Formats: sequence, C-alpha cells, structure tokens
Amino acid sequence: MTLAAPLDLLRQARARFTQREIAAHVGKDIKTVRRWEKGETPCPSMLEPALRDLLHSSGAAKAGAATGSAQFRFIDLFAGIGGIRMGFEAHGGDCVFTSEWNDFSTKTYRENYPADREHALIGDIVSFPAEEVPSHDVLLGGFPCQPFSIAGVSKKNALGRPHGFECTTQGTLFFDVARIIAAKRPAAFLLENVKNLLSHDKGRTFDVILQTLRDELGYEVHYRVVDGQHFTPQHRERIIIVGFRGKTAFSWDDLRLPESGPRLGSILHRTDGSEPVLPWDHDRFFDHTGKRVEPKYTLTPNLWTYLQNYAAKHRAAGNGFGFGMAYPDSVTRTLSARYHKDGSEILVYQGEQLRPRRLTPRECARLMGFPDTFRIPVSDTQAYRQFGNSVVMPVMREVARIMLPHVQTLLAEETHNGSKQALSLYS
Repeated sequence: MTLAAPLDLLRQARARFTQREIAAHVGKDIKTVRRWEKGETPCPSMLEPALRDLLHSSGAAKAGAATGSAQFRFIDLFAGIGGIRMGFEAHGGDCVFTSEWNDFSTKTYRENYPADREHALIGDIVSFPAEEVPSHDVLLGGFPCQPFSIAGVSKKNALGRPHGFECTTQGTLFFDVARIIAAKRPAAFLLENVKNLLSHDKGRTFDVILQTLRDELGYEVHYRVVDGQHFTPQHRERIIIVGFRGKTAFSWDDLRLPESGPRLGSILHRTDGSEPVLPWDHDRFFDHTGKRVEPKYTLTPNLWTYLQNYAAKHRAAGNGFGFGMAYPDSVTRTLSARYHKDGSEILVYQGEQLRPRRLTPRECARLMGFPDTFRIPVSDTQAYRQFGNSVVMPVMREVARIMLPHVQTLLAEETHNGSKQALSLYS
C-alpha cells in the first residue's frame, strides 16, 4: 500500500495542468508524461518532490484567488458537483456565486468547496432576481441536458411527455441563463450540453439559442463538439458554447487535444499493491488488504444472466442494444446518470472465469477527470448519478485556458472605456 504513489500525484497534477506544463516542470518531454499517464511505463518515485512542488504551487494560486488576487471572477450555474468550476479555478478564477437545486449534488459540492460558505449557494435559479447575482467576469452553465439528450428525448417520447424547450421543468432554463447575461453583461460565458442539442427539433432548438445569444444579447459566439476521450478513457461528446461581450480573436484551433488519450486501465483500481490509500475513501471501494475491488461491484449471477440474454435478444432482432464490455486497453462508452441501475453501459472485464463488474464511484470520478482528492460523501447510487451528469473536467480546464486571454483583453478594454450596460430584454 502507498499513501501517495507517484502516479497518484501525477493524476492530481493532470487535474490542474496540461501534459506540456507537467513535462516542463519535471524536466521531461510530453511523450514521457503521456506514457506514465497511460501506464505504459512506471512513473518513477524520484518525481514525487517535483510533482508535490507543482501541486503546492497550484494550491498557492487557489489561495491567491481566495484572498482577492484572482485573475477573474465567475459564477457557477446548474453547478452539479463543480466539474466546470474546477477547470476554471485551475487558471486562477474565483467563484463568487453558485446555483444547484439537487440536495445530494449540493452536499458533494460543499464537501469539495468548503470555503463557499462565504458566498451564496442558492437552489432554484428560476425565481432568483438577476440583479442580485454578484458581478462577475465569466458565467458558467451546464444547463440541464436531459430535455435534449437522445436518451431523454426517447424516454419522453415513449411516455408522451414534452422535451426540449417544451419541457417547462428543465428545457426553458436556458432562458434563465440569458436573463442573467442580459442583466450582468459578463465579459464571457461558457455553456455545456449534450451533442444532440445541435440536432434537436431538426436544429430549431439550437437556432433559437444562437439567435438569443448573438442577436438579442449581442455576444460573439463560438461552439464546438469536443470528445472527452482526448483526456480520459471515455467516449463522451459534448457541445461547448462560448461567448464574448466584444469582438475577439478566439479560435477553437488553439485547443490542445492529445491525439491519443489514456486507456481504461489508467483509471482502474490497481491490484498490484500500488493503489493509493485515500483517507476519505478508506476501504469503501477497494480492499487494500486483499488488494481487490470490493465484491459488491461484481454483477450478481442473475443480473449477468439477464444482461447476456437481453443482448442476445436484441442481436437476433438486428439492433445494437446490449451491454458494453470494457477492457484495460479500451475506451469506454459514455457514462450516464442511469449507471446506478445495472451498470450495463460500462462493464469491466475480469477474465473468462469471473463475472464482470461495475466501475466503482472512485473510478467514475477518475473517468470524468476528477483528482483522487475529490470527496464522495454520498451513496453509490447518488455518486453514479452525479458523475454521469457531470463533465470531463480536463476538457473544461483546456477550454478555460484558451478563453482566459480574451477575457482579460475585454476586461482591460472595459477599464479603459467605461462600464458595461445591462439589457432589459429578460428583466
């Protein structure tokens, strides 16, 4: 057992820095760092001091944000468990306002951002007055994706329920984002949603969003679909929409997307004795004495038989429904919020003689790019839902990196030319 193996320190560093930045700090090339991360070559113990120093410097940067020396201020709407926030904090941002309606997600959020007791964390943003939202430079919002996701639309069609903007409980929350943008006029925003948002209602939904952001609010808007598998071993395509209050030279071409990302084996619990002991997890997910994943994550005989029969039935019918077996050298399917039900979308292969198992919540956190320092204070069921609804954090960190210079330029222009003006469109 090791308390903080070099690979664990590397994972923590990757939650805050790019491979290029780590390579420069430890005096190695990017390919070497990539091989360590993939598990192709061992991460040497001699790197521990350098990695600790890098993490310490990042912590100091966060402390600077907390004491008022932050590079920019942002708000976190539909915050979930704070995945988008973490990516922007990595570049010196200071969160000044949070909105999240789910009590279980709020519990996880507060556990990982305890200093937030100094600022408002409100529930329902719909009834919250826009003028009471603190001034901020960047608005972040992963507005609910269920009304637009393929799975969400299919389910609601089957139940005869409205979806998209017709879903009044979730689909219209985008307009609450617009209401706040109109009132506070931040220098920039980032919105995240499922890829299906582009094609929902034959593209009309996305057209309304673009028209609102560009024509009514007057922002320069850029969007792109990014696959999380560049940074984690998961195929997870999400659309990212960024906007700026003025004209900028922003370009998606500045994104640094590794051509070959890590494989599943890099995030699985290690049974060779090198799995780090996390004081906040103890043996909840992994038996460190027995060097094995807790047996409860292995499928029961009945569930495994059911999933095999279910897959066989659909294969015979000529469609692709079934379970997704994942191997150490593979990339998984998209982790969804329903993973807690049977785990069928990502089953970890354990050999021919053993039934497959689910990912543990800690492995789900790693699959989404969260560091092992991230606390999981809720039940497994809630944790699976939370990570399935979250974002691939390193993607957010990389987008934040290319946004920041343009945010700073706009803020400098505002200081020189005078204050921004609120719009009354959504007041």
